[in-house]
Amino acid sequence: MGRFLVVSRRQNDDQAEALSRALDEDARSLGFSTVALNAHAWLGVQGPGVPRRTDVGGWTLIGDVFNRRSPVLPSPKPDDPWDYERKLMARFWGRYVGVRFGAGDQLAAVLRDPSGALECVTWRHDGVAIVCGAVEDFVLKRIRPAWRLNIRRIAEALRDPVPETGPLLLDGPTALEPGSALDLSSDRTPDELWKPADFARRSLGPAPDLDDAADQLSSAVDEATAGLAGISSPLAAEVSGGLDSSIVAASLVAGAPDGVALWLNAFGAAPEADERTYVAALANTLGIAPHCVPHAAEPLSQVWLEALSPGFRPGLTALDRPHDLDWAHRLEGAGIVGLMTGAGGDSVLFQRATMDVFVDRWRARPWRDLFGRDVVELAASTEISVWTMIADARRRRRAPHPAPRRDHPMLPALSGADPRHPWLEDWDEFGPAKAMHLAGVVDNVARHGPSELTARIDVRHPLCAQPVIEACLALPAALLTAGGRERGLARLAFRDRLPARIIDRRSKGDMTRIYGRMILGGLDVLRPWLIEGRLAALKVIDPEAADRALTREALVWGGRYSTIMVAAAFESWVRRWEARLNPAS
Repeated sequence: MGRFLVVSRRQNDDQAEALSRALDEDARSLGFSTVALNAHAWLGVQGPGVPRRTDVGGWTLIGDVFNRRSPVLPSPKPDDPWDYERKLMARFWGRYVGVRFGAGDQLAAVLRDPSGALECVTWRHDGVAIVCGAVEDFVLKRIRPAWRLNIRRIAEALRDPVPETGPLLLDGPTALEPGSALDLSSDRTPDELWKPADFARRSLGPAPDLDDAADQLSSAVDEATAGLAGISSPLAAEVSGGLDSSIVAASLVAGAPDGVALWLNAFGAAPEADERTYVAALANTLGIAPHCVPHAAEPLSQVWLEALSPGFRPGLTALDRPHDLDWAHRLEGAGIVGLMTGAGGDSVLFQRATMDVFVDRWRARPWRDLFGRDVVELAASTEISVWTMIADARRRRRAPHPAPRRDHPMLPALSGADPRHPWLEDWDEFGPAKAMHLAGVVDNVARHGPSELTARIDVRHPLCAQPVIEACLALPAALLTAGGRERGLARLAFRDRLPARIIDRRSKGDMTRIYGRMILGGLDVLRPWLIEGRLAALKVIDPEAADRALTREALVWGGRYSTIMVAAAFESWVRRWEARLNPAS
């Protein structure tokens, strides 16, 4: 999605007025469209997918805003200062940030939509309040903020598999969590108005029957897909051959049959990364004509690594730069403005049909339906006996969940307790499967991160949208894995729209070998990047351990390719921010 910038200046302050005017001129010179929000504030927007403005009850919502088809409004709480905003988040969904002005046209409050599709960062400087969703280097050059890298937080985030929300790795600006609001008239931290755990608690009550749950899921997917598809066109849609992108494709065909100008598939050079046979089956069922192209690849380079992390957070969505550039070129050449994807389905539709699902089931009602079809299928698919599952479930019934952590020999041990993401603070209320479902929802926020592709094309993820998130969280893991299958409910919900070859598919496309080859071939670039880089100098990684790990032999035998690329992205982020904050050095 596009970029936005809100600048609000203090009244009767000549210095603040001059700074606001200079920032406005800078923004317009760089292609932003600017408009006054009041006598003392202005909004700048830029594409792709230029954020729109919607005024609702005193709030200016910036981005895409849709009415919920069947909103469930929270019970009124007269003593809750955010009562109206909670209702707003229930009545609308989309990709937006909100600002509200108070006395004297001064910026009074900020909020961020529950999906987290737009980042929301705010700070004050010399009588000016700024809110933005992307790093605007012209702003930083103009104001020279006294921000600092938080080294401890960087080290913790590098170990956290879900670091794309939570506090920034910078001391200075404030980042809002998705679903939160900030009162700028006080020194309070942002208030959480929407939390995944609130919807997950509904899964602890009586479950709907299977058909009703399938209808709820398909309705939510159709609502999210139709909303995002209707923003602007012409559209392209990703069809990987997997279940998630196929579900979105089926929803597009049903709700916007003429809305997609290009169906695009990228196939890898390894057999497990080539899913064209499944794409052909999908095309035959939906009556579409996918354009299949090789997955772009190029040798790892210093330029590639330097481009990884353009935003406020390390760029974990930008790791496949050749593919992003190739698709951006193809889509721009075809006149496409928006790309629909199936990203996020693994997490929200629930791919983890493991022993944890039985533990959740046992916590809810031990001994009941013990040898039901789903339990037997789950035992068969995990290759363990029902009795083994019972023994494990009894042992783990009320055990707390360990925080997810990324482990690697080059990451030194950290003293002190591991911080827990704010969305996971309540996860011990749930069984291990539902707890991991919550972690997956946190991780899905990262799907909206900046990359070479999002800088040129408006990339839209229906399965990461609020209607789908809420519908899935409200269902128990045992229902989401109906039939003992990963994403079992989704398979049932879309069985009549998709070919049996995809619905019944047991395998999944895998790019691991291709990415592994890329890293092995790029060791001459990766080794100095990490061993002699800023993370090593700051003692965030151990250069000697990195030296031992970044060899062909160690990688072939030990793997852990993803952690290495994550560390490379963090290295890129640190280097970029040190250059931004210390331009003369």
